[in-house]
Amino acid sequence: MLLLPVMAEKQKYVPALGFGFLTRFYDPVLRALVREKVIKSALVAQTRLKPGFRVLDLGCGTGTLEVLLKQTQPKAEIVGLDGDPKVLAMARAKARSAGVDVTFHQGMADKLPYPDRGFDRVVSSLFFHHLNPQGKQAALRESFRVLRPGGELHIADLGKSANPLARAGALLIQLLDGFETTSDSVAGKLPSLISAAGFTDVTSEQRVNTSLGTIHLVSGRKA
Repeated sequence: MLLLPVMAEKQKYVPALGFGFLTRFYDPVLRALVREKVIKSALVAQTRLKPGFRVLDLGCGTGTLEVLLKQTQPKAEIVGLDGDPKVLAMARAKARSAGVDVTFHQGMADKLPYPDRGFDRVVSSLFFHHLNPQGKQAALRESFRVLRPGGELHIADLGKSANPLARAGALLIQLLDGFETTSDSVAGKLPSLISAAGFTDVTSEQRVNTSLGTIHLVSGRKA
């Protein structure tokens, strides 16, 4: 997710919007600048959820995607993982307000606290561009590990810009988040990293232009 605490070398955290006192403004900023509803609705549709599916969201943040997933398929089990206890508290409050039963855990994407082959889907929205190259590789390997055979990975994240205006927005993100974590994202390397983690049928199904760059929806399958 955008500007949320993530795993980096030495396990450093960056609070939502860069500073802890700005965390409460995260949701309105996301809605205003990155077309959150469009992106997350497209991501949910892409997952093709079925009753009984177990779904894990990496970098779940304030829980918007979890609520939408559960509302779309009430008979699926939805689990959100994030490293920041403050945003997890916001996520739990949001789920209670929406009247949906979802689960949130605190943990890191490079060392998931789940057994092998426990999920039918792993999803992630606006999170991977915060991970350095090694972090991306580790998170993708862990995603592969926890998926059942035939399970799918679905990611919506910063990718190669579709036009100069989107590239200018992506540059702002790079200045804020750092070039080490974002350079491979804006270079469009996420699909190749997903393939390198063992996934097959890797596709970039959709892209959405926003004020902060072009968001690509990428998927892969565990054979």
